[in-house]
Amino acid sequence: MQGVRRYGPLGDGSVRLELTPTSASPLAIDVSESTEMRLQRLISENPVIIFSRSSCCMCHVMKRLLSTVGVHPTVIQLEEDEVAALDDGASGVPALYIGGACVGGLESLVALHLSNNLVPKLVEVGALRINEFLIS
Repeated sequence: MQGVRRYGPLGDGSVRLELTPTSASPLAIDVSESTEMRLQRLISENPVIIFSRSSCCMCHVMKRLLSTVGVHPTVIQLEEDEVAALDDGASGVPALYIGGACVGGLESLVALHLSNNLVPKLVEVGALRINEFLIS
């Protein structure tokens, strides 16, 4: 596929893809799109998304917690100059968005989970079907 370079598996089992601008690819990046617009588009297109820096251990913990309830979020690694474009009121990255709304960082995710509000929120935005999360 033109415009996509695949790298081997990462340590946490995920795969890194690098997108490059090309008009021939269905995954083409609009290079005229501002960073802020690109981040807002990604937030609106993905029910669960985490913005992170590379090798962020808190992001890894967030992904693990979400995977235990059956959700595999989209994870976007930001460059330092892109972090400032996250105008979300959160304190930097990692920043979790569920259904287009900023949840916050790891502490906010854990609080949502411990208050038993995480699964209902994921069901509400369509990231999880209720029958996928059954406690035996």
